[in-house]
Amino acid sequence: MSDYSGSCLCGTVSFLVKGEFDSFYLCHCQHCQKDTGSAHAANLFSQSAKLTWLAGKNAVTSFTLPGTRHNKSFCKFCGSALPSTQIEGLLVVPAGCLDTEITLQPTAHIFLSSKASWQGKLGDVPEFDGLPD
Repeated sequence: MSDYSGSCLCGTVSFLVKGEFDSFYLCHCQHCQKDTGSAHAANLFSQSAKLTWLAGKNAVTSFTLPGTRHNKSFCKFCGSALPSTQIEGLLVVPAGCLDTEITLQPTAHIFLSSKASWQGKLGDVPEFDGLPD
């Protein structure tokens, strides 16, 4: 069994996940684009891992898009994405909120029919290790 620790950007919320992840999806749906502000969401899914809030549980809030199962949990102070248990029997953990290194490689890209038009054109974009001058 593995342990994964995580936190929000401002440090108010911290948590521990005990157990294994079943899948790691990069979701390109328009809902995930909107709630990440990026080309896709990167979420880990588990039906058996257990989530324990270590600090800041009262700072965690959630939003479910009406008429859908699309849900996002986040810190009400800094807006960082956080684990969600809104779908019964399923733990969804945004990969970026983990402080522990993830060794699991993404399982699949999903909802590619909604992929951002600019996403496939990144091959020739310059790369920098930090902020460019």
